[in-house]
Amino acid sequence: MRRDDRDDPFDDIFREIERMMDDMMDGASGFDGDQSGFSTDTHVDVHETDDEVRVIADLPGVEKDDISVQCDGEQVTISAHGETREYDERITLPGPVDPRSGSASYNNGILEITFERDGESTNIDVE
Repeated sequence: MRRDDRDDPFDDIFREIERMMDDMMDGASGFDGDQSGFSTDTHVDVHETDDEVRVIADLPGVEKDDISVQCDGEQVTISAHGETREYDERITLPGPVDPRSGSASYNNGILEITFERDGESTNIDVE
């Protein structure tokens, strides 16, 4: 990260900011060559409707048999192990879901998991 060096009274400040940003980027996962976890080339989206919650994850270079998905009703854990990458990610869902309703499909490196919302609620009588 470099900018034009001009005769600027704020040069020292900008240089310090650039140094700090460079230090941050060098130690960040995905920027230093580390291939574990979801890195910059992997994208996870969570979509919700009134009836369901859908998690979509890009898992390039992974075979279907090497993917493991677990859900506890509030979080989904995706683990995948390819020849060149390992993914391990826990995604917090936007609301409670029925983990037994989960269905998943994997096609061309895209994992799509769908859950029905947990409609368990009860009326409480006020006395």
